[in-house]
Amino acid sequence: MSDQRPILTTRQGHPVRDNQSTRTVGERGPATLENYQFIEKITHFDRERIPERVVHARGAGAHGWFEAYGKIGDEPASKYTRARVLTETGVKTPMFVRFSTVAGAKESPETERDPRGFAVKFKTVDGNWDLVGNNLKVFFIRDAIKFPDMIHAFKPDPVTNRQEAWRFFDFVAQHPEAIHMVTHLKSPWGIPANYREMEGSGVNTYKLVNDQGEAVLCKFHWQPKQGVRNLTSSQASEIQAKDVGHATRDLYDNIKAGNFPEWEFCVQIMPDGPNDHLSFDPLDDTKLWPVDQFPLLPCGRMVLDRVPDNFFAEVEQSAFGTGVLVDGIDFSDDKMLQGRTLSYSDTQRYRVGANYLQLPINAPQPGVKVYSNQRDGQMTYSVDGTGPNRHINYEPSTLAEGLREASKRTEYHQPVEGRLGRYQTSRTEDDYTQAGVRYRTFEAWERDDLIANLVNDMKQCPEPIQLRMVWHFWHADEDYGRRVAEGAGIDLEKAKALPPLPGRAAPGKRLAAETYTESAPRVAAE
Repeated sequence: MSDQRPILTTRQGHPVRDNQSTRTVGERGPATLENYQFIEKITHFDRERIPERVVHARGAGAHGWFEAYGKIGDEPASKYTRARVLTETGVKTPMFVRFSTVAGAKESPETERDPRGFAVKFKTVDGNWDLVGNNLKVFFIRDAIKFPDMIHAFKPDPVTNRQEAWRFFDFVAQHPEAIHMVTHLKSPWGIPANYREMEGSGVNTYKLVNDQGEAVLCKFHWQPKQGVRNLTSSQASEIQAKDVGHATRDLYDNIKAGNFPEWEFCVQIMPDGPNDHLSFDPLDDTKLWPVDQFPLLPCGRMVLDRVPDNFFAEVEQSAFGTGVLVDGIDFSDDKMLQGRTLSYSDTQRYRVGANYLQLPINAPQPGVKVYSNQRDGQMTYSVDGTGPNRHINYEPSTLAEGLREASKRTEYHQPVEGRLGRYQTSRTEDDYTQAGVRYRTFEAWERDDLIANLVNDMKQCPEPIQLRMVWHFWHADEDYGRRVAEGAGIDLEKAKALPPLPGRAAPGKRLAAETYTESAPRVAAE
């Protein structure tokens, strides 16, 4: 039957020959601007809902401040970065934070099993820095071209408007790298008790750049001083029966009572480069950086001390983007980060408007004056600052009366070399390893809740999906797969007999490097 299915095309009618990977320079290199197939796909996806956010629609926000320690671990922060927000002490940088669920609609319960968005806007003296991540530190996919497919699978059925377990697992079953995130999500960690007792993470890999133009790879994390607490499914159901907005209530009530929630800001650091000695790619956001090798180094703290004056003006209209960085913090070639950087800002211009950055909640702090040649568009509230001659809204000008470029800084010049193509990462041997490690680190009650949730889901899936998912779980951890199979009445031996997924590496193996999906299919490396 598969040979009779229609061929996937673009809206232009062009056949899609690879819907799995964006075009990059080499396997680990940056994405290219001529990713037309990806750009058309992601920008259409950004416009699928009016006026609600496509994802992260249910949210709550609060104001606060960030204070840097001036150190990263035991060393001066300036060793790694020239970002003043991390190097200067005695400065309280104003912030706005928005917490959210991902898949639910705007009025959905805050007890839903769902990743929690953790979006932070630092209003620094050098302009805004947005750090947009989640509470689980990893993600389902590692290439942004798959994001619309993933959300379509997780959102309600387009025919029945019901969220269906089989749709979720039908997608996940084809992506071994997603088993790590699924193991987090279906455990109690998938339902944080509230926003105050919840971790946060930037998820993506970034770079820190110092005054000498030297760079290191890094990941950012928020550790709650209140501790971490999660809910079982039964506990969440009990809360939901009484209050669908319990997490917002908890956050606002505690702030109003003077119990200001606080998080310590930590960074993990790794030398830049391929780091071939690792069994995973540090640019792969489905993987954790093991803390025994890359410890969480404290570098500052965040305190939330004020609730919004108006929910719509501040929480609904708040707009974040992964491309909003300050000098000293830079992009890596993480494929999810590069795709998100286009998608997030594109979404904000569509959802809020071309001039969304003029709204007070999104504008820089008052001490930072905006000068740009960007003009007009719907709902223009003000005109950005100009040079001495307001007639000159371009750069450069012979008259030297317009705006000028800032002085140069020593930049980090990353070497880039490779053939242009569509690549999957070849470092796949940890796609199951980290999921298994996570399973074994859970406490017994967390494993019990995880298995109960998955058993309930598996009973709603057709047999082909059941077998493939048990196959995945068993390769992550034999006890993991066995317990799901037994609980859901799935034939474990039949599941174990399945072959590896077409075009994917066998569990614990790497894909053969330097192969191109336009030609012969990938095969697992021996």
